[in-house]
Amino acid sequence: MDFKKQNPAEQSATREAPIGIFDSGVGGLTVYRAIAERLPDESLIYLGDTARIPYGTRSRETIERYAIEDAGFILSKNVKAIVIACNTASSFAADILRKRYSVPILGVIRAGSQRAAAATRNGRIGVIGTEATVASRAYEKALKAIRADLEVYARACPLFVPLAEEGWIEHSVTRQVAEEYLAELRGNRIDTLVLGCTHYPILRQVIQQVMGDDVTLIDSGEAVATVVAEMLAREALTSSGTTSRSEQFFVTDSAARFRRVAELFLGRQIDSLETVSLE
Repeated sequence: MDFKKQNPAEQSATREAPIGIFDSGVGGLTVYRAIAERLPDESLIYLGDTARIPYGTRSRETIERYAIEDAGFILSKNVKAIVIACNTASSFAADILRKRYSVPILGVIRAGSQRAAAATRNGRIGVIGTEATVASRAYEKALKAIRADLEVYARACPLFVPLAEEGWIEHSVTRQVAEEYLAELRGNRIDTLVLGCTHYPILRQVIQQVMGDDVTLIDSGEAVATVVAEMLAREALTSSGTTSRSEQFFVTDSAARFRRVAELFLGRQIDSLETVSLE
């Protein structure tokens, strides 16, 4: 769809269309919440591919295929933009989706990198993420493109995902795992840490405790919410606020578990939740 060449009636209808967000599980709800808070008049659709979590241990080809299927489902809901709320999918599939589809596609890598580069005081930035995200070096490349003199230290933290999915936010096991994962980054004297997986903000409190108050944590979900707001304003796609806001949640498996974790994290009930197949 060419947004700038629509007639006024089409443009008005498109403004009221929802924003689509997809992730491999519940972690993308950190992005969902950030966008909902930043843009309270926007209708939102969320897809959690809970049948195939985690993405972070998959091959590039598999991640690309999953992302195409996720985006295809989201587009079937007539959205005006898609947010890839999965760092792994953003690392490997964002450019493919942008070439394949005409709606705006926004990922979390670029937004999080820009915020981290602006926040650092000593030029030493840490990145934690899934094995696939760290192996892709997507954050390092994005950060170096912004500032070539930055020193970037990355660490895969795969156990953070199931701990977040279990809701073990204050569990002693979570603290022990965090201490083990983050010890090397503390030794690297970083002053900024990118939470390079959308599950990780769920564990933000324990990560901050382990890293210390002098380290600034960067939530890429908050960063991408700002980018989404700017894009909608630039393309004249911001909702007028004259229609009722709606939200829909879709999962590919384990709906009851998703509801439990989602309501714990969002702090409220979710009314519309449906299990769907992407195959």
